[in-house]
Amino acid sequence: MTTLSEYSYCATHKGPFRTENQDALICRPDLGIYVVADGAGGHRDGRLAANTVTEAIAALPDGLPPDQRLAMLRRAVGDAHRRLRDLAGNLGNGAVSTIAALLLEGDYFVVLWAGDSRIYLLRNGEMTQLTHDHTLVQQMVDSGSISPAEGRNHPKGNIITRAVGGADPELILDKRIGMVLPHDRFLLCSDGLLKTMDEDEIGYLLGQDGDVADALLSTALRRRARDNVSIVAVVRP
Repeated sequence: MTTLSEYSYCATHKGPFRTENQDALICRPDLGIYVVADGAGGHRDGRLAANTVTEAIAALPDGLPPDQRLAMLRRAVGDAHRRLRDLAGNLGNGAVSTIAALLLEGDYFVVLWAGDSRIYLLRNGEMTQLTHDHTLVQQMVDSGSISPAEGRNHPKGNIITRAVGGADPELILDKRIGMVLPHDRFLLCSDGLLKTMDEDEIGYLLGQDGDVADALLSTALRRRARDNVSIVAVVRP
């Protein structure tokens, strides 16, 4: 998928050990919007949650002016949050989803997120994590009670502390803004990729030519990824 300013690669798979894919992704190069969502709450509810997020963003109108895109993206995610909370009240389900969203506009990027799906920037061969996980384990790492290495495969690693459809009536999305430079590469991914590959390996493959999302997914599947895996890679020429 190509625009005047960047091109993108997208890939998602349920993984060898899962019966269905509870991840969802969307690439809207026409609006410079890219999203990965990872649903939770049981098989049916997790899939519903992730799809609710991406369907809300897919419904954004074509030709949206640049000065309205961030506000409309936030509104779409907020609508998905309220819909999932309403469903939880009406049906008694617990459908929630992470979101990692990237908006590119000219020479600037905006990152929005809730949960533990991540966004990375590869610049001049150096990987930088742009998001900060909303998880119990991340809180433990931040407090110094465990090390980052101990947190990687911690038994409580699946407990997220903020999500679309979660308990709070109003969803707070963390935000990060920065400049985009020539040859920057952005990676959005669900935690299924991070459970299978370390950041050095991910950065190496992200920097290669060709369909880097497919290359990352193929590597994760060869290693028998134990979770759904979703990847969006966005490359600035």
